[in-house]
Amino acid sequence: MSNVYQLIASKIPQMSKSQVKIAKYILEHPNEVPFFTVGKLAEKTGVSEATIVRFANFLGYSGYPELQQYMQHSVQKQLTTVERLQMSHHVYEHEKGIYDIFHDDIHNIKSTMERLDVNAFKQAVHSILKAERTYIVANRSATSLGIFLHYYLQIILNDVYLMNSIEAGAEKIYDINEKDVMIGISFSRYTNSTIKMLSYGKKQGATIIAITDHLLSPLVPYSDIVLTASSQMPTFIDSFVAPLSLINALITFIGKEKGNDVQRKLEELETIWDHFGVFYK
Repeated sequence: MSNVYQLIASKIPQMSKSQVKIAKYILEHPNEVPFFTVGKLAEKTGVSEATIVRFANFLGYSGYPELQQYMQHSVQKQLTTVERLQMSHHVYEHEKGIYDIFHDDIHNIKSTMERLDVNAFKQAVHSILKAERTYIVANRSATSLGIFLHYYLQIILNDVYLMNSIEAGAEKIYDINEKDVMIGISFSRYTNSTIKMLSYGKKQGATIIAITDHLLSPLVPYSDIVLTASSQMPTFIDSFVAPLSLINALITFIGKEKGNDVQRKLEELETIWDHFGVFYK
């Protein structure tokens, strides 16, 4: 099922009239449809949302989210940033497109909540808490997520390091071992340097946590714990609303487990911030 579009085309002779309508629309708009919600695809094809779900089941998928995941994977591997910009012109039209962007981000958060692996989340919290050192690997646009995670984790924990390039990070991880945790953050299009860093950390025995978009991500084979967050948006930028929500939850629960330690540290920091006049009064 790796080539979902070939699968759809091959199944057309066996489809009902409604399914053929959906299939043809998907094949005619292969770059836009993977980023549609089930409601939006139903609206575009003139069928019910239940028909879209049955269409996904007919193809052998558990539901529309899994079908969507395979379509996104197929498209995102190929689309350049320029092509994604061109695609956004077709998806976000006129003033209505402004609100569509908000709705797409809301959908990303809902999708992330529905797909959240609570056990994996708890394992990630436990692994970070017991680690001697925590390394955060994030590159290109994902650097923004890495900086946010690093800022708060260094308040809660000791020995937290942010690495956003192999050149700058090589010296920091020379003695990484099984007592450490490495968190890799990357979304399609994935950065090779992040994958290489995770591969090295895995080889040295560190616990690897991946924060990525889905289980087809190239970070997954090198990871012990995988946390996924939806980042789908048909434009040249990456939508990090849902990944940031996931990271917020991770930081909050790590801080919650540290309890009194975090409170004491924050009280000391408040004194320091006040002394240097850090915040406007």
